[in-house]
Order: sequence, then C-alpha cells, then structure tokens
Amino acid sequence: MKPVYFFTGFPGFIANQLIKGILEKYKDFDRFYLLVLPNMVERTKKDVSEWSKAYSLPKESFRIVIGDITKDGLGIERGLDKEIEESVTHVFHLAAIYDLAVPRDLAWKVNVEGTRNVNQWVQRIKNLKRYTYFSTAYIAGTRTGILKEDELVRPPAFKNHYEETKYEAEVLVEELKGKVPLTIIRPGIVKGHSKTGETVKFDGPYMFLNMIDRLKKSPVFPKIGDPKAVVNLVPIDFIVDAVLYVSHDEAGEGKTYHMTDPNPYSVETIYSLFVSEMLGKTTKGRIPLFLLCFLLSLSSVRKGLRIEREALDYLTWRGRFDSTQAQKDLEKAGIRCPDFKDQVPSMIRFYKEHKNEERYHIKIR
Repeated sequence: MKPVYFFTGFPGFIANQLIKGILEKYKDFDRFYLLVLPNMVERTKKDVSEWSKAYSLPKESFRIVIGDITKDGLGIERGLDKEIEESVTHVFHLAAIYDLAVPRDLAWKVNVEGTRNVNQWVQRIKNLKRYTYFSTAYIAGTRTGILKEDELVRPPAFKNHYEETKYEAEVLVEELKGKVPLTIIRPGIVKGHSKTGETVKFDGPYMFLNMIDRLKKSPVFPKIGDPKAVVNLVPIDFIVDAVLYVSHDEAGEGKTYHMTDPNPYSVETIYSLFVSEMLGKTTKGRIPLFLLCFLLSLSSVRKGLRIEREALDYLTWRGRFDSTQAQKDLEKAGIRCPDFKDQVPSMIRFYKEHKNEERYHIKIR
C-alpha cells in the first residue's frame, strides 16, 4: 500500500517544507490530504498548483480538506471523513499556536483541545503506519540542567503559555504510546534553511536581528544575556531530513526525540555573531537584563525594535537538551545538525534582502 499522508498545520512553514521533502525524497506515494482553515483554501490551492507543476503530478495528488482541529472530528465533512479514515497511512500533526505572547485561552483551545481532538480522530484510522506529533523541546519550561528525551516532567513553571500548552498537549499524546504507532518530535527553535537562509517569518532569533538593525547607528553594542545560557537553534532542512527519516523508519516508532543541536552556542556568542555579521562590529560591555526587561515592557519600544518581551526569557535559561537517542537513530542515515556558526552568513543575507517586506514580520503587541 502506497503512503497516504494527512497534514494539520498547513500552510505553515514546517508543514510546507515537510511536504516538499516528501515530494523530493519519498516519491512513491499515493496522495496528500491537507487540513486547512476556510481562510487558507486559496493560498493552499496556489501551493498545490505550484507543486503539481514542479513535480509533474496530477492535482488529484493533493486533496484540500476544510476543517478545524478545535472541532469534533476535526470539522471534516461527513463522507470525506470515512474516505480519509480508510486510506491514510501517515498523520503529521503540526497545527498549533506558536506565538510566545499568545493569550492562554487561545493557546489552550488550539494546542491542547485541538490535539485532544486529533488524538481521538487518529485512533479511527484503519491503516495507520505512523502518527507524528510536533511538540517542542521547550516544554521543559523553567527546568534547568540536562533534559532527556525519555523524560516528560512538569516543570516548576513555564516561561509563557506556548510552552505550557505544548507540554499539556504532549502529555495527551504520550498516552497513545502502545495504542497507535507514534513518534513525538521535540524540535529546538526552528530557523531558516542552513544554506539558503530561506524562512517565511522573522520570529524567534530574527527578532534580535530586528533589534540590531534598528540600533545599527549605535556606537556601542553591549553583550546581552547570561554567559552560561544557550539557545538551541536548528535549521529547517535538518528538521525535514530528520523528521521524515524517523517517521518512516521502524526505529522511530514509540520514541520521543529531541531534534536539537547537540552543540548549541551561548546567547552571548550568538548575539556577537549577529552583530559582527550584520554590522562588522564587536560587542563590548554588558547591558543589565533588568534594564532590557524594563525597556521592552514599554509597548512603543517593543514595536520600534520589533521584538517581543517574551523573547528575553530565553537569554538567561540554563537548560540543555540531551539528544542521544536522536543522534543514534539519525546516524544510520548520516543525518546531523549543521554547525550554527556556519549558517549565520546565509541567515543574515536572507534577512537583509527581505527585512523591508512586511509579510515576514509578526505583529508586536
């Protein structure tokens, strides 16, 4: 039986890139079902048309399914739901609210209740070979030290509602182990392509590029963050290669993976690399975190610098993700996370080329 794929979270960046990865690496498939909200149908049709042309595929290879994970049965129309349940072999659940500043009620509705609905629905799939769920490595919240893949421990606190609701959602998915063929993915902070720098949204680490760009005339760039804190950044091409491999290989069944950089750089080093590559300057001195927090508590400053206050919480966090199991299984396919330092030039180049295009920037509250 040829694979039949079902995706939530389309047309999000990671879902989009995973589908392109399948089209390029796993060509012996039957079709895709793409669950999208009504307001995403036209955009999805455009992507499907481009893929059909680029890969010489009939448009019937892609079925746009109007639905909503926050609804029972994912809001899929009757009749079509039976067709999907009887034909799908691989489910990728990526739909979520990823905004660090998201209100709790909205995050809970989509990330937790939405995942509960997907979990219930996926158990009705007749020929399911793999259910791949996208969590985040940052469900660790405020826990510090070495954080392992086989741990699912509620932390003392969370840095934001995104982390909290993704933790609660993973707890629900974990309960399915042994009931369905399942793989849980905990990626680090996903950035653009390691070689081209391509991304679709300037969030996460790109907010610091926003800040550097808007302060480029400053005579001094002080260091920021805890010297012992690290930020785990992973490029989208690594995520695509790694996730598709473990989602198709029998070794990935029943496992939870930290898809993270085993050798992450410190906050201080990353910021210095950004300043050097963008402006040719070096960082000197250090700005107290309390002062930076105060400045970003002001809406006018946040909007002016295009950076969320919640991003600062990652500048002092001292957690490190152990990815032993992921490295062991990915080694069989020769898949490794590339060195972040080597990716900085392409990341900055892409940012500079598109920084004035509003579609790349997220709304700062």
